[in-house]
Amino acid sequence: MTNNAENEKRKRLKNDFPFYSKKCLKIRVKGINGSGLKPFILNKAQLYVHEKLEEQRQRTGKVRAIILKGRQQGLSTYIEGRFMWRTTHAKGVKAYILTHEEDATKNLFNMAKRYYENLPPFVKPSTSTTNSKELIFDRLDSGYQVGTAGNKTVGRSQTNQFFHGSEVAFWPNASEHAKGILQTVPDADETEVLYESTANGVGNFYHQQWKMAERGEGEFIAIFVPWFWQEEYSKETPEGFVETDEEAKLANQYNLTPEQMYWRRLKIVELSADGTNGDKSFKQEYPMNAAEAFQLSGEDGLITPSSVVKARKSKVNGNGPLIVGVDPSRGGDRFSIIKRQGRKAYDIESYVGDQVDKLGKAVAKCKKVLDTVCPIAGKVPDMMFIDAGGGADLADRLHELGFEDRVKAIYFGASPLDEDKYINKRGEMWGTMNLWLKDENLDVDIPDSDELQADLCASPYNRDSHDRIVLWKKEKIKKEFKFSPDEGDALALTFAEPVRKHATLEIPETSGGWMGA
Repeated sequence: MTNNAENEKRKRLKNDFPFYSKKCLKIRVKGINGSGLKPFILNKAQLYVHEKLEEQRQRTGKVRAIILKGRQQGLSTYIEGRFMWRTTHAKGVKAYILTHEEDATKNLFNMAKRYYENLPPFVKPSTSTTNSKELIFDRLDSGYQVGTAGNKTVGRSQTNQFFHGSEVAFWPNASEHAKGILQTVPDADETEVLYESTANGVGNFYHQQWKMAERGEGEFIAIFVPWFWQEEYSKETPEGFVETDEEAKLANQYNLTPEQMYWRRLKIVELSADGTNGDKSFKQEYPMNAAEAFQLSGEDGLITPSSVVKARKSKVNGNGPLIVGVDPSRGGDRFSIIKRQGRKAYDIESYVGDQVDKLGKAVAKCKKVLDTVCPIAGKVPDMMFIDAGGGADLADRLHELGFEDRVKAIYFGASPLDEDKYINKRGEMWGTMNLWLKDENLDVDIPDSDELQADLCASPYNRDSHDRIVLWKKEKIKKEFKFSPDEGDALALTFAEPVRKHATLEIPETSGGWMGA
């Protein structure tokens, strides 16, 4: 190989990780004749995550990401390989990997050592230290270290450029580590912090960080990897295999093959072996979307993940009155707005912070919605319902601006129309929305949003002595699950009261909105 060709190859190995992993890294594989090694060629999930991280790195100069995935999708394999690539191509940098348990710590470090031991000589740096938890490249003054999250002070007394938190949802002291070891990574270019995990319920550190990343709060980006991207999650179907109605719907929604659906069926049976709810366990361990992974209690909420997923994938036309639901922000919550016309909900918007921190800003946003002809409905809204708990002043101000007949404040604690079934207005709105979502005869269409699904499924409830539905209060949901279902409440508000279509609110002849007609 000429010097120029060799230099070009070295340059590509330094700058192109998929090329580097294929040429330099070896992963373990089990074959018919026993264990062996093969080149590390990125699968679909790994390549997707890599592209997301590199895009952020090019855009911001550094990497900050939280990754949600199913079981055994190779994301730890990818991250350890990525960090081997980064630490062996730079001077004075350290990578630290923190896992949830000792066995996982050993496994990941053994993976890193295997990567190093099988590196080609021309990219393999010399080492001064190699033990059960540390790998130091002496001439580069770089290194690789692992730890276990059981100790609150682990890893605090050092500086790291690359940090991998493995199975963060299962860390016993996650918030303490966030205050400690994560602060060892400087806020500088070419540094990387990666949280990676399967889901483990809601309200914990990992779930809070995921929700913040979903909302675009802070530097972290949210990356979700569905189970069906794995080629091995497929099994040849037996003769006479027929999908159930539920399986057929899921296959249609996610474009899955019969072989994938058969693998799913067998996995659910396997997860049911100990008497647990196999379907629920599958959704957490092998999610199709992020909201499904973080389901609160499976099908135990008033609104179930299955009915929401169906509505997310359906496409229908709206008809009848155009109704807007507005859940104003309180105490740092989101300011959420959504439109609904018959069986179609759309145009969901959520704002945080200084976007709606003053009454005037909130009034301006609502007035614009009320004034503007909706392109989908071909008209301005017939009615806007606003949560009075945080929006009574907002409704009053809109009344002063001339919207008395199209704006109404709704008190969540007010008496419901059906007092035999619900204890208050909020429960009735959610109950009506639930019936709308799960109607077996008519499809409904909602925005294809993980965040909206998480809010809608945040609907735990009890029944009182008269068998009436008592939905948990927002304050209790926030305390228990660490987030407020603002987008869910916005959609529920569109079911506050029956609304008649206003004959005077068709498309104006002028190019302006309703006020200019």
